[in-house]
Amino acid sequence: MASLAWLLIPFVSAIGAGLWGSWANRTRKARSDGPELDGYARFCAAMEKPHTGR
Repeated sequence: MASLAWLLIPFVSAIGAGLWGSWANRTRKARSDGPELDGYARFCAAMEKPHTGR
């Protein structure tokens, strides 16, 4: 009986990991990379501007 309990631990852990993975990935489909790419474009534009020395 104790060996069944030890075999049950990884089984329950795998099910828990699968549930957590599906839960963690649920918002990734709705979000796009738009805001991140817009921020990167602003960063590149700022880096291309000439530096005004003081």
